[in-house]
Amino acid sequence: MWYHFDTMPAIHIRDLSQATLERLRARARRNGRSLQAELKNILEEAANTDWSGTRALAAKLRRSLARRTHSDSAELIASDRRTR
Repeated sequence: MWYHFDTMPAIHIRDLSQATLERLRARARRNGRSLQAELKNILEEAANTDWSGTRALAAKLRRSLARRTHSDSAELIASDRRTR
């Protein structure tokens, strides 16, 4: 008799810093998930996200803004604060 059990692949991550692990645990708590469920969600979202359109738009914006001169935003903010 032949039995076949479908198992999901497992991933083992080595040398993750304690600080990173704590941030991931905190994120999981905020989202009401276990650490494993949070990590699975992060990986699935990353794998399913197509950034090609976003990258093309960012490149287009960089090209269009490269020809312009920009004012110092710190000066603008300071000026706005003085008028209040």
